[in-house]
Amino acid sequence: MAGLTAAAQARSRGAAVEIYEKGGRCGGSMLLSSGVIWRHSDFDRFRAECPDGDPVLQHAVFDRLDGDLDWLESLGAVVTERGTRNPATTGRRFETERLTRAILEAAGGRVRLGEPLIQVPGGTPAVLATGGFQANRDLVRRHVTPEADSLLLRATPWSTGDGLRLGLEAGGRESAGLDEFYGRNMPAPPAAIRERDFVPLAQLFARHATVRNAGGEVFEARSWSEIDVVQWTARQPGARAWYEVDGEALQERVSGRSVAEMVAAAERAGGVVRRTGGKVVVEVLAGITTTLGGLRIDDRAQAAPGIFACGNDAGGVATGGYASGLAAALVFGRIAADAALGVG
Repeated sequence: MAGLTAAAQARSRGAAVEIYEKGGRCGGSMLLSSGVIWRHSDFDRFRAECPDGDPVLQHAVFDRLDGDLDWLESLGAVVTERGTRNPATTGRRFETERLTRAILEAAGGRVRLGEPLIQVPGGTPAVLATGGFQANRDLVRRHVTPEADSLLLRATPWSTGDGLRLGLEAGGRESAGLDEFYGRNMPAPPAAIRERDFVPLAQLFARHATVRNAGGEVFEARSWSEIDVVQWTARQPGARAWYEVDGEALQERVSGRSVAEMVAAAERAGGVVRRTGGKVVVEVLAGITTTLGGLRIDDRAQAAPGIFACGNDAGGVATGGYASGLAAALVFGRIAADAALGVG
């Protein structure tokens, strides 16, 4: 999303843009998401939930997002729901395929599909938005967890850290939080999980369960986003955990679904679900969606001279917690384009 947004913003300023897309389609992992673009309702809560993030970058997201969502709608993006069903946040849900088409059309529609940017061209500003490094097992093993090979990749397979590499080669620096990621615990194999299952098969009920690893160690979920649980699971043997819930907990609802519905979805997919003595136990595997650390940027999204970064190539917004990656991609995509053109 960040790269297309930057291209659309630059084109609206009259600039000619070249879009290099490593994958075979546009839209990145945004197309695989729920389409909700949100911010915290209260900035102090944003700071409390992401305490190690840069408050300047966080203020940019908090202050600009609502106007940027209006901008998306002005491009023809279709809102399917206003609100997030969470009193702690505010935002809008978009239909992701039509959102991608709307931004792509505003960007000019010409994309070099299947062409990664190998080297930043000299003398021309470049915006890096390659989606993070979650698909690079070596980088994930180095920065996030020794269980990298066990993780389910819940994202596009071409987000392998190209932006991070290019930015560092140009003189940029790493941000904090390279060991952090956003993801979801998913039904463990032999469950069959396809891209279209990434959202509906998420097992998002750790707060209502007893969570254990293979050795019986218990982890208590504290974050409403459950990002703490998935990061903990990713560092357990085999990146696995077991959720145990009782009959009452099955009726609890999270993001519009009951726990019972999530368990049933895991069963239909072929996941490991045991029902004994009034308890239900679901075996889960950590799924990595986006890395949260990346290049260090300033308030103009600059990572190095002539180099700007946005989306998951830029760190410093959600460090220490969780905030909407799509929101940061949208806000800093537009900021990066204007900064690259010397606007503002």
